[in-house]
Amino acid sequence: MHEFEAIILDLDGTLIEDGGGIRPRVRRALHRISDAGVHVMVATGRSEQSAAPAIEDLQILNPMVIYNGAAVYCPSSRSLIEERNLDLQHLDQLLHYAETHDLLPVVMCAGSKRALSPRSEALNYALHDMKAIEIVHPDQMRIDRPIRLSLFSERHQDTQQFADEIRAISDSDAYFTWFPLNLLPSHRDSSLLVVDVQPPCEGKKEALRFLQQHHGISPERCVAVGDATNDSPMVELAGLGVAMGNAMEELKKVADRVIGANDTDAIADLVDEVWIQ
Repeated sequence: MHEFEAIILDLDGTLIEDGGGIRPRVRRALHRISDAGVHVMVATGRSEQSAAPAIEDLQILNPMVIYNGAAVYCPSSRSLIEERNLDLQHLDQLLHYAETHDLLPVVMCAGSKRALSPRSEALNYALHDMKAIEIVHPDQMRIDRPIRLSLFSERHQDTQQFADEIRAISDSDAYFTWFPLNLLPSHRDSSLLVVDVQPPCEGKKEALRFLQQHHGISPERCVAVGDATNDSPMVELAGLGVAMGNAMEELKKVADRVIGANDTDAIADLVDEVWIQ
C-alpha cells in the first residue's frame, strides 16, 4: 500500500493552467492513480457552476469541496450533498455596509448569484465571467439559503486591511477569505480586492474531514496541493502539503515542499514521484 491514499487539488493557479484548461499529462497522471484506487478530489473557492467546466475537463466525478469549504458538490448527481448557509441577519448587516461604503456585493446560493449593478467598468469586468449571475435591485439581494457573500472593492489597497474592516463590523463566526482579483489569470490587470464571507466552516480543511468521514482516509495519508492562502488549511493539515511554484509566499512558507508552476507538468511529476508506476 502506498503511504498516501488521496490527493486534493485546488483549481485556479494549481490544476488549471493560465490558459484555462488542464494539461494533458497532468490529466493522464491523475487518471492513472484514480484507476489504481487513489482518491482524487478537488477543493476550490469556486461555485458549482464555475467549477463544472474544469471537472468536465478532468473527467473524474468524485464529490468536491466548493465555496472554500462551505459546501460539497457531487458532479455525478449535479447537486450539493453538503451545504452551510450564512445567517440572514448577518447577510443583511453586510449588505447594508456594502451599499453605504462603495463595495460591490455578490450573493451566492446553490444555482444562482445576485449582484447590484456595477458602478464602474472595472467592477463590471469583475463579473463578466461569473456563471448564472443576475443583476438585481438592492431589495432583491436577500436570498434564501445564501452560501457566500463576495465583496469587491476599488478603494482598498491592502487585502488584509479590507478583510479586517469587514470582520470588525461582523458579529458572526463566519469564515473569511480574501485575495487580490489579479490572482486569477482572467483578471491579471485588475486592481480590485475581494473579501469572501462564508458560513462558519474549516475552509478547505473540510476536504480532509470529508475523506476521513466518508472514505476512512486520514489527513496524514493525503497530499494537498494549492497556490493561495485559502489553500493553507488543507496544505498545513495534510500529510504532504504542496505549494505550486506560482503560489503566494504565505502558502510556500507553510507547505512541506514547493513544485513547479501551474503552466508546467509539475503536478504530473509529483504524482509520478509519490505513486510510482
